[in-house]
Amino acid sequence: MITPAERETLLKSLAESRERLLRAVEGLSREQLHYRPAPDRWTVAEIVEHVAFVEGRILGMIQKTLSAGPTPEKRSALEGRESVFFENVEARTPRLQAPDAVKPCGRWPDDQLLKEFEAARQRTREFAGSNEADLRTHFFPHPFFGDLDLYQWLLLIAAHCDRHRAQGEEVMASAGFPHSTQAGAVA
Repeated sequence: MITPAERETLLKSLAESRERLLRAVEGLSREQLHYRPAPDRWTVAEIVEHVAFVEGRILGMIQKTLSAGPTPEKRSALEGRESVFFENVEARTPRLQAPDAVKPCGRWPDDQLLKEFEAARQRTREFAGSNEADLRTHFFPHPFFGDLDLYQWLLLIAAHCDRHRAQGEEVMASAGFPHSTQAGAVA
């Protein structure tokens, strides 16, 4: 079981990353949501879609991994360096390419993007706040970082959200970003 301090840290990270993402995209028009600063860059809409979709997939993977039973003999690839790792994830170092399976593809219309994100985050918060399993003895490999325990995966959800919020802020700070808001803004 995770400690009360770990649970508090996790819930705080999930709540704060949620708030930062919502503040960053609040009131954006359709034009702003779909502005692409370069052919190989994502739009803000694509970023929100990716964050929501990946969060749902990670939570599903966590639940599936829990049902397989603990593997306490394993050790996390991040053992002893969690804080540095999560700082690097949020800082977008290193830059990574998303696997095709989780790239944005227009899964939801604009008015559903934040609803999907909020639903995924609510499920994650409920799980993180109530699960009594020993998340530190269950592991699943990350495609880039190696084996992470399930507590680390939950922290990664918040860091991943912040990583992509920063990406969205870069899009909004780019020279060609349309700065006038129009009707149809995301609420």
